[in-house]
Formats: sequence, structure tokens, C-alpha cells
Amino acid sequence: MMSGRLSSFPIALVFAAMVVPAHAATIEITMENLVISPAEVSAKVGDTVSWINKDVFAHTATAKNGDFDVKLPPKASATSVLKKVGTVEYYCRYHPNMKATLKIEP
Repeated sequence: MMSGRLSSFPIALVFAAMVVPAHAATIEITMENLVISPAEVSAKVGDTVSWINKDVFAHTATAKNGDFDVKLPPKASATSVLKKVGTVEYYCRYHPNMKATLKIEP
């Protein structure tokens, strides 16, 4: 009776390993010289976006659909954790010509 329990233990470990989520990634998005780079990036729910403003003036990362509005003072950075699947177009409210797209997958 004991051997049946022991033989199922390795199988249980395999299933447990399959359920453990992969580590979330950190995606860096830079604002410099009035340009958002990269202009298009893919990420997954649970990933962290690190917004980095390298300019000497303030920027925002403002989602057109209202999902986020990150304010970035000059030479500052901020982070956001992605929580929702979808394609999000965003821009800088102070410099509307600065536009980019974030594709968030499950």
C-alpha cells in the first residue's frame, strides 16, 4: 500500500511544476528626445512595465482606453504591473505626437 503512494509522488511533482507560473518579465519603455521607444512592444499579464523618462521635461504614458495614466517628471521613472489582456494605444498628454502601442497577452 505504501509503494502506491510513493510511485504517485513523482507524478504529483510533475503536475505541480506545470502549474507554477513563469516569472514575470520587466519591460523597459524609454521616453527620450520626444520619442517613446520601443514604439510597439508585446508583454504578458503580470509583467511589469518600467517607464523611464530621460528628458529634461515631464511626460505621461496615458492609455487612450483609460487603463493607465503614468506621470513621469523629468529624469524619473515609474512602474506599472499589467493586469488586463488587450492592445493599448497610449501617448504623452503634454506631447501628443509621442505615441506607442502595448500589446498585452495572457
